[in-house]
Parts: sequence; C-alpha cells; structure tokens
Amino acid sequence: MADLRQFEALRAVHAEGSVTAAARRLGWGQPTVDYHLKNLERLVGAPLLVRSPRGSRLTPVGMLLLERAQEILTLSERAIGDAREFSRLGRVRLRFGTFATAAASILPFVADRVGDLGIEIDATFGEVPALVDWINRGALDAALVYSAPGYELPFRPNVETMEVYRDPLMLALPAGHPLASRPSIDLAAVLSLRDERWVFATSEDDAMDRLVVDAFAAEGHVLDVAIRTDDFQVLLGMTAARMVVGIIPSLATTAAHPGIVLRPIHDPSFVRSVLIATPAEDASHRPSPAVRHLVAAVRDGFAAVRERGGASTG
Repeated sequence: MADLRQFEALRAVHAEGSVTAAARRLGWGQPTVDYHLKNLERLVGAPLLVRSPRGSRLTPVGMLLLERAQEILTLSERAIGDAREFSRLGRVRLRFGTFATAAASILPFVADRVGDLGIEIDATFGEVPALVDWINRGALDAALVYSAPGYELPFRPNVETMEVYRDPLMLALPAGHPLASRPSIDLAAVLSLRDERWVFATSEDDAMDRLVVDAFAAEGHVLDVAIRTDDFQVLLGMTAARMVVGIIPSLATTAAHPGIVLRPIHDPSFVRSVLIATPAEDASHRPSPAVRHLVAAVRDGFAAVRERGGASTG
C-alpha cells in the first residue's frame, strides 16, 4: 500500500528538480527521500524519475502518478484541517448564500440537518447575480442559485455546480382571464399572451425572463414589460389587479392568492433549475466533506418540498 510520505517525496522532487533539494524542502535526509521514492517505484513497477547530474525530472508515469498524488495529499490536508477546526471550535462553519424562495422553503430543514453533524451555517441572502459574484470571489463556501436549461451562469472555471431541484414555472393570471379556465397551459397558450403587459425581474439577465423573452422572440414578438421587480408579492398583487401577467416558480406559490389563478406550463423548457455552487478546492474538483453534507441536506430538503405537493395552483 502506498504511503503518503512517498507522494510527498514525489511532489517535492517535481517542485525542486532534484532529490537533494527535495530533502531540504521536506526537512528529511536525502537517503529518506530516496527510500520512499524507490518503494513507490516498486509499487508501480516502473521508473518514476529520470536522474542526471543536473537533477531529476519525472517520467510520464511519474507525472501521471503525481497528478493523482496531489489530489490525495490535498484531500488528506483538508481532512486534517477540518478535524482540527472541529476539535478547536466544536463546529465547522460554512458561509452559505441563497435566494429568498429557496431559503423560505428549505433553510430551516437544512440548518437542523447539518447542525446535527456539527456544521454551522452563516446564511447570506441575495439575488442570483450577487450570489454568483460572491462565489466567484470566494466570499462564500456554497450558494444556491437558479438558472434555466440552456442558460449558463457566469461562474469562473474553478466553480462546480450541481443541480439539486427542478422548480416548475407557473403562469400567473388574473381571475377571469380567458386562459384561467384551462387546467394547464401549453407553449402555444403562453405565446397567445403577446399583447399582455408582463412583469419581469429587476435583472435583465434573469434566466426565467430570458426563457420567456426568447420564446416570444422566436415567433417575432417583443413583449411589453410593465414593471421589473424581484418581489413575487408585487407580481401577484399586480396580477390580481389585472395590470400584468407573469411567470412565477412553484416554490414561491405555497399559499392561495385571492384574485389570481396559477397554472402549470406543460413545456419542458419552462422550469427553473436550482443549483448549488461551490469553489473547487483541489484538482479532484470535489467539495469539502462539510459542503458534501450540506448538498445532501439541501437535496433532502427539496425532496421534502416535493413530497408536500409543491405549489398551490388555484
């Protein structure tokens, strides 16, 4: 079985360019570095170094092994760091960002679930553009964001995303609207609303709005946007007043709203993809153990939402 010291020796030789310099870097004797490297070569069954008077460099086999060894050493170092933090504080703290409708639906469940594992959540609330920026700058350990299929968020390459929920989109209509009597809405019915006034999010890059705008643009129509707001209660109030129509995610429709009819849109593109984003910590692109526990709790929280029946559609 491989020894972590063998991987440390291989990494040091690659970084320093010689066994002698690697020994100085590690604070070991040169015979100790040679011992670990030779044992590693015996395990692999092939040379890992090309030695010369000018120093040592890794063979192609050595470079392949180094890539895997770096992942193992990084994970090992993170595991020790997590354990030390837990031992010192009794808890591991995660900086977690989320948008409002997800927070209202699952945050208490998630906080309780990971709290039992010694993980404390420092929650930050924001709209998606702010959450993306905070993750890109490393200001958060994880964030819940949303997009739509085919619409990518501007994350940096080192940020990993995982879908944790598919949130169906609903059409919000005033009671008495000609489409309100339909039990469900298809894309053709949505496109028949080209002359209505619409309410959209504050950000023009909102994925739900882009989905609607692009669907109408494909038919040669430009929508009349009456107001922009990130407050779904404003959307519902204006809809009840017969001033606008709009799209609302099912997570935001957990209660009956007088004067409003909510109808599911039966088209696979009309869905909000809820993602958890986290900066990758090493070459393996795997999140930390604490973040993995957080992801599992978020998935379980959304599963509980789904079992409760999701949204009100009346």
